[in-house]
Amino acid sequence: MTKITEATAYLVDLEVETKRTDAVQAFLKQETIFVELRTDDGALGTGYSYTIGTGGTSVLAMLREHLLPRLLGQDARMIEQLWYDQFASTRATTVGAITSLALAAVDIALWDLRCKRAGEPLWQVAGGFRPEVPLYDTEGGWLHLSTDELVQGALGSQAAGWPGVKLKVGKPRVEEDVERLRAVREAVGPTLDIMVDANQSMTGAEARRRAAAFEPVGLGWFEEPLPADDIDGHVALARSTSIPIAVGESLYSASQFREYLTRGAASIIQVDVARVGGITPWLKVAHLAETFNVHVCPHFLMELHVSLVAAIPNGRYVEHIPQLRAITRGELAVRDGHALAPDTVGLGIDWDPDEIADRRVA
Repeated sequence: MTKITEATAYLVDLEVETKRTDAVQAFLKQETIFVELRTDDGALGTGYSYTIGTGGTSVLAMLREHLLPRLLGQDARMIEQLWYDQFASTRATTVGAITSLALAAVDIALWDLRCKRAGEPLWQVAGGFRPEVPLYDTEGGWLHLSTDELVQGALGSQAAGWPGVKLKVGKPRVEEDVERLRAVREAVGPTLDIMVDANQSMTGAEARRRAAAFEPVGLGWFEEPLPADDIDGHVALARSTSIPIAVGESLYSASQFREYLTRGAASIIQVDVARVGGITPWLKVAHLAETFNVHVCPHFLMELHVSLVAAIPNGRYVEHIPQLRAITRGELAVRDGHALAPDTVGLGIDWDPDEIADRRVA
């Protein structure tokens, strides 16, 4: 038995590294919720989760008042059992964002401990499929950027050897979106993957209209065109267009992904390790997607997702949005347009305790 002797949680605020806007919101700050678990053999496991501006203190309260006390004295090796116990103890608030984000911080800390006990990096312990994965850039595609800025960003990514870029869509008129997309495609040629993201901003009719207008551009996927709970709308859209439909960043349980997959409502799965409740359910979603011959291209959290995508056979892309550089002593390693999975023991994130302490708010 490896007994958990201490369980603590705290909140750190990180300013965004660049202005980020989409069709429905702006990324104001990253509220980063940390969990630290110590065991009786002296090991420390660190997990984290996040919000993009609100709700961080609610996640922190869920952890401190309900989840962490249940961990004391438990065997840190029993990750499945502990995840289920934590989930079952919060049934009144599941499935939901606050609970899933809290569960994730605990589960990721437990996986950090598992990797340290094994003396292996996360990408190996979680599956070990390949040591590097393709990378696409989102930082050059925000909605407030001009067409010229989008083009220059895409050309820069292409010159650096990156295989893909993502552009935000959802301008008031379809012609504005099309003009921006065509300009980028004409500049980069046919070999660079271009993905688009509408951030749940459209009705079903509008999404079908825009998909038809976007098809000549040759897109890699059309992301979150509709509200995440509109499965019927996604089914109809997927049947009406040749563009792959991508969903997942706004889904908070494995069962929600099951519904999308069984109904053919998505052909790209963007499961977010924090929002789905941790590494344990993330891997279940990824393996479920594999049985449907569907790729996994997770949302955000590139510093953690690089290891998870490297662990599975159907991992297609990691999204490049740097946001932890202020509190880490290293950053994502990139070679020839691919993100390299860290070989260091544990999660592979080199936290900077002093910088974290300076930004702690609760």
